[in-house]
Amino acid sequence: MGMPANERSEQAPGALARASTSDPAVLEFLSADKVFANGKRGLAPIDLAINSGEFVSLIGASGCGKSTLLKLAANLMESDAGRILWWRGPFAYVGQEGRRLSFVFQEPTLMPWARAVANVALPLVAAGVPKSDARARALTLLRQVGLESYASYFPRQLSGGMKMQVSIARALVTEPQLLLMDEPFGALDELTRNRLDSDLAALTKVRRCTTLFVTHSIQEAVFLSSRVVVMAAKPGRIFAQLSVGEPTDREEAFRDSDHFTICCRKLSALLREASLVDGGLER
Repeated sequence: MGMPANERSEQAPGALARASTSDPAVLEFLSADKVFANGKRGLAPIDLAINSGEFVSLIGASGCGKSTLLKLAANLMESDAGRILWWRGPFAYVGQEGRRLSFVFQEPTLMPWARAVANVALPLVAAGVPKSDARARALTLLRQVGLESYASYFPRQLSGGMKMQVSIARALVTEPQLLLMDEPFGALDELTRNRLDSDLAALTKVRRCTTLFVTHSIQEAVFLSSRVVVMAAKPGRIFAQLSVGEPTDREEAFRDSDHFTICCRKLSALLREASLVDGGLER
């Protein structure tokens, strides 16, 4: 039999320690679960804390509850038992100074009739920020994602990767402290994906965003994350956790390092183990 869910943990050789448990928890799942309207249990009770400054990735087979857990974190759906806390409090306080949250979906979901700069500025305009100020802040974000020269382009004029960059800029323009991302680069080619991973690593480091990120890619999870949570299915639950270390130097050279290779091998092995688990029993 395997180790019970939520109890197995892996520390890669040479990895830096994960964020201290003394750091303030930005997001906490306390025995939170989900049962869908058809009676199917989507998540077993989940216990998981995301500490300030961490970049945590969720990885696992399709149907293991990664996106469901992320939607609970965004309050897009409610848990059926247990509790979810944001900055040690209820969701009602999210949005206050120092407690802002942004969500990046799998698809860019841009307004097709609006130029890139207007798409990025949208959350600010909706919050009542003067249009001139909103535009200036939007241009700053577009510059940071390398798209300042495309500010006047419409979404139809942008590549898939560019559209996702605009979507990320829009999520960051409100200066969130918690960033939730649901496999944003999954539909992109590998070269574009690697480049955007590097850009994202730099952006979240500079902005000190606490990030919860869903992916199917082992390499992406290791490259971006301080910690990777491996999920198993039927019902969705935490199977294991792998500490990669603080993402202080996630440039392209990291992909060629021994540490990266070791972490990828460990994560691959954990995913194979998780795939053998069905309803709490190993096949």
